Amino acid sequence: MKKTVLFIHSAGPQEQQQGSSQLSAYLEKNLRNTYHFVCPKMPAPENPEYERWKKQLEIELNKLNGEVLLIGHSLGGSVLLKYLSEESCPLPISGLFIIASPCWGIDKNWQLKDFILQNNFEENLLAIPNLFLYHSRNEEIVPFTHHKTYAEKLPHATARELEGNEHLFLNGLPTLLNDIEGM
Repeated sequence: MKKTVLFIHSAGPQEQQQGSSQLSAYLEKNLRNTYHFVCPKMPAPENPEYERWKKQLEIELNKLNGEVLLIGHSLGGSVLLKYLSEESCPLPISGLFIIASPCWGIDKNWQLKDFILQNNFEENLLAIPNLFLYHSRNEEIVPFTHHKTYAEKLPHATARELEGNEHLFLNGLPTLLNDIEGM
């Protein structure tokens, strides 16, 4: 039985050639022979609300069986971190991969209150055996300081500091594939 990869996309438009669509297509193409790839459409991505995304995430998780790898891109990563630090997941998680995700509340420009993580959120993520963080050093959408904050709070995570300024990873993310294959 194939393990499942559940990909949670970014905020904003998600039609073809928008948002996380190209990264998702890249991952599905490269993982479909080994993994069951699931990429649900999250509610109102242009005006996201945590409670609505949480409910959709719970629906998706309840459809799955067996071990799961969770991948979150941008806001999708923030949602996964918040959910996993506050709720109990019904499935064993063999890997959590967070790509270019904002760390809400760290400065005045990033204050979506319903996405802010609780104090000591990291304590509830210690049981996840493979936790990876990816962020481009010169990214212009989500500042690199967000990655550094996560890396400090999650010292057990493998932090991948990527060259360039990618946020959408339009041509894919080979490092992520290598990490998944290396598990």
